[in-house]
Amino acid sequence: MAKELSPLDIYKLLPKTNCKECGLENCMAFATKLVAMEIGLDACKPLLTSKYRRNREKIWDLIKPTLKEVVIKSPTKEVKIGGEYVMYRHELTYINPTAIAVDVTDDLPKDELIERVKKIENFSYSYIGKELKLNLVAVRSVTEDPEKFGETVKTVVENTSLPMILCTFNPKVMKSGLSEAKNSKPLIYAATKDNWDKMGELASMYNCPLTIFAPNDITLLKSLVKTMKEYGIEDLVLDPGTFPGDGVSATLNNFTMIRRAAFKENDELLSFPLIGTPITAWTQEGRILDKKWEETYLAGMLIVRFADALIVHNLEGWSLLPQIILRENIYTDPRKPVAVEPGIRTFGQPNENSPVLFTTNFALTYYTVAADIQSAKLDCYLLVVDTEGLSVDSAVAGRKLTADRVADSIKESKIEEKVKHRKIVIPGRASRLSGEIEEKSGWKVLVGPLDSSGIPKFMQEKWK
Repeated sequence: MAKELSPLDIYKLLPKTNCKECGLENCMAFATKLVAMEIGLDACKPLLTSKYRRNREKIWDLIKPTLKEVVIKSPTKEVKIGGEYVMYRHELTYINPTAIAVDVTDDLPKDELIERVKKIENFSYSYIGKELKLNLVAVRSVTEDPEKFGETVKTVVENTSLPMILCTFNPKVMKSGLSEAKNSKPLIYAATKDNWDKMGELASMYNCPLTIFAPNDITLLKSLVKTMKEYGIEDLVLDPGTFPGDGVSATLNNFTMIRRAAFKENDELLSFPLIGTPITAWTQEGRILDKKWEETYLAGMLIVRFADALIVHNLEGWSLLPQIILRENIYTDPRKPVAVEPGIRTFGQPNENSPVLFTTNFALTYYTVAADIQSAKLDCYLLVVDTEGLSVDSAVAGRKLTADRVADSIKESKIEEKVKHRKIVIPGRASRLSGEIEEKSGWKVLVGPLDSSGIPKFMQEKWK
C-alpha cells in the first residue's frame, strides 16, 4: 500500500487469538495479507465486536486509502467510487473500477424512459469469464420542472435496481428528485459557486454524496470543498469540468493535477473521487456520429486519467464496449495474472472416443480456446493445466508449463477413466514439449495449431 506499513504495525493491534475465522492460520498471516491488500479488515470477526472497537479504529487509521471512498446506493445495490491507495496502477493496484452512468432525461415519454432504463440495466458483455455491466443511471433535468423531475426519478426507481446520479443545478428540482429516491443514496450533481449552500443543505438533509462542480478552476473547487467540509459534509465528488474539442488538453491536465495533488502533495481538499462528463460532447456543433465518437474517446481518456465515475449518453455497443473492456483491464491486480481454476472441462457430449485437448489456465487463453471449441460444436474434453495464470508462450518460456505438469494434470484429472484412447492434442506453441510429454505421461501427443481458431479444421483432418 501507499503508506509504509509493516505487518507488525497491524499485528500489535489485532486480538492475537489465532481464531482462524478469517480463513488464515494465524493473526500474523492476516496482518501480512491486510498490508498487502489481499484481505479486508472486516474478515477479522473479533475486531467487529465492541471489545476491540478502538483497535479496529486505530487499524483503519493506518490502512485507510489516501482517496476518500464514496458510496452511491439504491435500495438493493451499491457502487463504490474512489477509495484508491495509489496514483498509478503499477504501484500496487486500483480498487474500485470507474463507475459508468448512462443518462435519461425528464422530457422523455414514460414508455421511452422505461425502455431506456431497461437497456441500461440489461447491458452486459461476457469477457474472459466475467459479465461486464454498466453501474449507474444519471437522471438529468432538462425541463427544470420539479414535478416532472420527481416523476422521472420515481419511474426510474420503479424500473431499475441501479443506483442513480441526479443531475440539476436547481435546488428545488433536486429536492423533488431526492424526495422520490426513497431508501437510496443517489449522487447529487452538482453544487456550484452559485448554489452551494442550498445543495449542501440537501446533501445533509438526505444524507447523500455531493458533487462539487467548478469548471476549469481548481482554486474554486478547493474553496467549495473546504466550505462543505466545515458544514460537516464529507462524502464529496469533484468535477473540474470535461471540455470536448479544443478543451481536451485542459480537461486531462485538471484531472491529472488534482489526482497528483492528492497523492504526491497530500492535499486533503482534493483527496476525493473525480467524475467526468464525456456527455458534454453532445453540446458541440456537428454530426451526431461525430459527437458519439468524441464522447467515446473522451470516456476512454478519462478512464486512463483517474476518473472514478463517468456520465455518458450513447448506449450503443460499439461505444460502450471499448470503455468497459478498457476499464476491466486497468482495474485488475497487476500482481496477479487473471486465471481460471485448473482441471477438466467438458464440451458438448463427449464419449470414450472423444478427443482430449489441453491449454493453460490464463483466463484470456482459456476463454478464447473455449469459445473456438464451442463455435465448432466439438464434443471433447479440455484439460486446463495450472501455469500460474500464464499464457502458453510465457508458460513454456518460464518453465511454468512443463511435461511433468502436464503429466500430473492428466493423472489428477482422472481423464484416463473417461476415455479409452491415450491421445492428447497440445497447443502448437508448446510443440517443443511433445516428446517429453509422451515420455512422462505415456500418452501419444498430437501437436495442434498455433492458434485455437484452427482447432476445428485440425480436428477434422487429424483426429481419427
